This record gives sequence, structure tokens and C-alpha cells, in this order.
Amino acid sequence: MVPLSFREITARLKQLTLPEIDVVIGIGSGGIVPAGIVAFHLNAELQVMVLNYRDEQNTPRYDEPKLLQKPFGNLDGKRILLVDDVSVSGKTMNAALQQLKGLDVKTLAMKGKADYVLFPDIKDCVQWPWKESKDTVQAKAEEEE
Repeated sequence: MVPLSFREITARLKQLTLPEIDVVIGIGSGGIVPAGIVAFHLNAELQVMVLNYRDEQNTPRYDEPKLLQKPFGNLDGKRILLVDDVSVSGKTMNAALQQLKGLDVKTLAMKGKADYVLFPDIKDCVQWPWKESKDTVQAKAEEEE
């Protein structure tokens, strides 16, 4: 597993040339934190679209991703960047794109397949800094005691 820090992620984001964007939409749940980082970097509005497809062990729960929450407001005429942490099969990203059909949308994934990929060189699983394992959190707490 490849550990990445917030510093490494923001450094890579600064190297990426992105188009002008009005709204960043994070695919929940894995894409919410990355979308927040990207929206801050681009000084863009942040919204969330919640789709559920996989469980905590990364096993598909359903045949197709299920939409649980749409972005709000009128997105017509807005330049949208759809963000997720990982897009390997593309099922979740494609389901989100279907919800935004007819709009000006580009995609960004931290790793995997998208219009923009922050870490195209990483093929292994990633330990994202916002998804620390309970063991890591417990070990840090014990070190502080």
C-alpha cells in the first residue's frame, strides 16, 4: 500500500493544469475530501453527489452504483469538475456523469481513469491521509500517552 500525505497531494495538484471551473462536485463518499482540496485550490464552489456502490471492504453492494444525493441548484452553464478518489472500473464515475448529462463536465481522479489523474503512476492501493486505519489512529494515540 502506498501512503500519501496531504502535502504530496497538494504539491501534485499544483503541478496539474486544470481548466477554469465554476463548481467542483465530489462523489461521496471517497471523493468528498479530494473535491474539497481541489475546490479550495481552484477557488470554486463545492458540491457533493452521493453514490453508493461498494462497501468498506471495497466489495460491490449492488449491480450498479445507487444515487443517494444529487448536487443542488441549477448547474446549467457552469463548468463542472467531477472528482473521486479512485476510478478503476469507471462505474461510479460513469453513473455520476449520467446524472450530469448535457452539462459541461470534466473528471478528475486521484488515481485511475479520468480526464485528469493526479497520480497516474500509482498502480497499487493507496493509504489516503483522510482514511487512516483504526490501528494507525490507535498507535498514534498510544505514542502520545
